[in-house]
Amino acid sequence: MTTSTTIPLPTVAALEAALREALAPTQLEVIDESAAHAGHTGANAEGYGTHFRVRIASPKFDGKPRVARHRLVYDALQVFIAQGLHAIAIEVL
Repeated sequence: MTTSTTIPLPTVAALEAALREALAPTQLEVIDESAAHAGHTGANAEGYGTHFRVRIASPKFDGKPRVARHRLVYDALQVFIAQGLHAIAIEVL
């Protein structure tokens, strides 16, 4: 499913694709935890695509502090914020 501007909605597959393109991860797991946040601020009526957990390892993280690693992940997913992505829990492996 896409919007009229062809930006994909926040789904596991869409987030994985964006992260693979931007960060070439050696390990990647994206988990949609949205259902656990139904009724929470930022949850949408559909109950999906708002809260994700990202577990990721990438050579692009080498030599960078934790904050810079997280910023790379947020930058790769920025386009999804306007589509309803509300929270990202990041675990750098």
